[in-house]
Amino acid sequence: MTIRELQEKARQLRIDEVKMITLAGSGHPGGSLSVTDILVALYYSKMNTSVDAAPGEHDVCVLSKGHAAPALYAVLADKGYFPKEDLWTLRKFGSHLQGHPDSAKLPGVDCTTGSLGQGASVAVGMARGFKIQGKPWQVYCVDGDGELQEGLCWEAFMAAAHYKLDNLTVILDHNGLQIDGKVDDVMSLKDVAAKFEAFGFAVDVVDGHDFEQLLAALDKKYEGKPHAIVAETVKGKGVSFMENQAGWHGNAPKPEQCEQAVAELEGR
Repeated sequence: MTIRELQEKARQLRIDEVKMITLAGSGHPGGSLSVTDILVALYYSKMNTSVDAAPGEHDVCVLSKGHAAPALYAVLADKGYFPKEDLWTLRKFGSHLQGHPDSAKLPGVDCTTGSLGQGASVAVGMARGFKIQGKPWQVYCVDGDGELQEGLCWEAFMAAAHYKLDNLTVILDHNGLQIDGKVDDVMSLKDVAAKFEAFGFAVDVVDGHDFEQLLAALDKKYEGKPHAIVAETVKGKGVSFMENQAGWHGNAPKPEQCEQAVAELEGR
């Protein structure tokens, strides 16, 4: 896909995300909108995976910030893992689109996530397993910045460097906000890029909404080192009244707000 095509794909997916969260009456629009470009870069340009790929025989994406499931679901439906009309059943009783991704219920979900911090450890285990088996697959772990307040993440990152997991790429959706407000006010990460470097990672800092920067960083390979991409993003990206507002971390839009959001994303 060209950069313009990736941008258009992300725009369309954001519309789907806003609509499904509105219909559900609950969900997490802010972090879903901020992570969309990252997931588009992975699934439409970088990852070696498909609907027909056998288990354990493809690149893996662990959405550690599992509350951003609407963004992942929008991608998977568009890629053909399940019918798009299923998106409108998000969080409904009996739906296989749970509030957080469940690999036992939904095709295309590589890892069940939701309890923040755990995805990093699972991703490290997957990358280590691929290394031991001599498989060529890459593991991508998408984390939120509030999530990195969990000590579990840093234990996992220390292990990743120790085992020289150069088949692991951690992508940080660094939007600066979490449910209780600014990350810096709740528990500051300070210089998170420097922290990754101190834990033995090769690090790139990019604009998380610039596909040229995202793809250039994802193309880099650091032999013997895990890779961290700190993607500077905007919570609620693309919807004016949601952007940089912590209040939209876990609140669903009302129908009239959905209409305004869709109009903005459509450029009307």
